[in-house]
Amino acid sequence: MSGAQPAGAADVWTTSAVADSRAFEYWRDLICDTFVQLSAAPTRPGRFAGRLVHADLGSFEMTTVHAGGQRVRRTRQLIARAGEEYLLASIQLAGRGRVEQDGRVAELNPGEMALYDSTRPYTLHFDDAFEQVVVQVPLTGMLAETGLRDARGVTAVKLGGTSPAGVVAQFFAGLARLQQADPLGAAALAGQGRGLMASALALSAGRAPRGNVLDRQRVSSFLRTAHTDPELSVDDVARAFAISRRTLYRLFEDTPGGVLALLRRIRVEHAKSLLRADPRRPLESVAHACGFAGERQFYRVFRQETGRTPGEWRGTAGR
Repeated sequence: MSGAQPAGAADVWTTSAVADSRAFEYWRDLICDTFVQLSAAPTRPGRFAGRLVHADLGSFEMTTVHAGGQRVRRTRQLIARAGEEYLLASIQLAGRGRVEQDGRVAELNPGEMALYDSTRPYTLHFDDAFEQVVVQVPLTGMLAETGLRDARGVTAVKLGGTSPAGVVAQFFAGLARLQQADPLGAAALAGQGRGLMASALALSAGRAPRGNVLDRQRVSSFLRTAHTDPELSVDDVARAFAISRRTLYRLFEDTPGGVLALLRRIRVEHAKSLLRADPRRPLESVAHACGFAGERQFYRVFRQETGRTPGEWRGTAGR
């Protein structure tokens, strides 16, 4: 790990200082810590080299991966052991990659993207050296914003070229470059990333992101901006969009728990980010920063959403 970073900067990990005999083992630990629990094996004998540049941008995480050939698997056993629920997008920058999930295979060339879901088995295969940007967002929030019940029908579908989803891939590829050159500039643009991921999910499902999907995205974006206000109410949200409470509830009728549940999830996601960034920060301070009325409400909602108390979650770094 690169050590302490300025605000907005990324963490960098590399195998360059690791002995040849331990390089891939070290790499396997890195990708498990950065993404989800995975098994992995190199595709070529000899010295393995890899580099990760990881940034937590609040509403999503972004990692640039530059490494030698490898086969990476998310198995049922690993899912049962650590059930992280994320939607991930791989954007190919160099070399070729293959994403396999739900009976489909997406062969990725530079500029192309595919989505996959950490709650079900998947395989990533790279015959030779490659470079990718991987974007990782909490799955439940993405499903809520798009109105999809699950991601089963949208995984391992190749997106890119001159299609609208190709524009999404270009945005994240550009954001990853900017992250390394100008971290504060990347952080300023990162607010658009989550909405674009929701659009990519809708496009992958064969839906045009308009109408209710875009309305949900606008409301969700407002909630991500305003969620730190503990006084925020359904009436405030409806008023901000000049719609009735009934229309607002109808807009999120396919979202488990509705708009209030989405607000709770956004607050919990923010809390996770703060707990990960500063393990010594007092829980009362985290609760206040995320819009909870108090530490007691924070404890109750966090446990309801994650199955663990904030202290328990922090003790395992969310893994």
